[in-house]
Amino acid sequence: MSKFIIQPHGRLQEMVAHELGFFTDEGLDYELSKGRGDRARHLDPETGKPAEIKSGAYQSYEAGKGNKGANRSDISCACHWTVNNAAANELGTMVGSAYVVTPGGIVVPEDSAIQSPEDLAGKEIAVGYQSGSHYSTIQALEPFMAHEDIKLKFMGLPWQRVDVVTDGDLPAASLWGITYQVAEQMGLRKIADCSFMITFMFPEGVDQADVEKYFAALKRAQMEVDLRPEPYKHYFSDMIPERYRDQVDVRRFSVGERIVFLPYTQETFDRTQEWIHQRDIFEAAPEYDYDMAVSG
Repeated sequence: MSKFIIQPHGRLQEMVAHELGFFTDEGLDYELSKGRGDRARHLDPETGKPAEIKSGAYQSYEAGKGNKGANRSDISCACHWTVNNAAANELGTMVGSAYVVTPGGIVVPEDSAIQSPEDLAGKEIAVGYQSGSHYSTIQALEPFMAHEDIKLKFMGLPWQRVDVVTDGDLPAASLWGITYQVAEQMGLRKIADCSFMITFMFPEGVDQADVEKYFAALKRAQMEVDLRPEPYKHYFSDMIPERYRDQVDVRRFSVGERIVFLPYTQETFDRTQEWIHQRDIFEAAPEYDYDMAVSG
């Protein structure tokens, strides 16, 4: 049998489970894959300015048929909106026994004139296309302004959005997880909170028993992180691109993403589908069977 390929997500839990042998203890024959999320911003060759990228987490699942990205991933994750809609469209299976909460926010440079969420009305905000920052920015700003006043610009992967806001190409960016913590320590100011849920997905053909072993190990790792995260924060350094690594001290970071071992219920799934398609984020709402789309 081939190894169970784990795609980490810029968090500590997989690193802790690996270091302390929790995956092996649970009988999982596994391998940690490496992503390519540190690419610099994409510039338009004609203007030399950052170009929009209308491709994101959903398109990655679409292209990989439940694998996230070009390489195989037997378990991966993305914001719950994207995983939800991917599962509803039968691209892969959502794990329904756990989810993640990640910190996030819309940030601006320290000297920006933007002081409140209302000041963002009509201002371009860097987000990732059909990715967590896309949905969470809409969700965060709707209490403060009309939907038509929320102006999003699709600037690619999270580190590319850090580039865009720190270089002054756009007035604001929506960041989460480790990119949000880096931005915060570099002096960017949070204007609105964008914390959101992340869920897990696996493609067709993955052994459900391996998925259960993976989560059994993560549950042990979450307890270890809750109890004493300091010995493991050094792992964050390897997740930060070199262009930002020497500007932050990861010992000052919070633990970031936290795994919650509660069910992603049918009510939650249905409400999320309704929210997505009320805002026309995708062309059409799929017909789906929750019991087929979600496992566990």
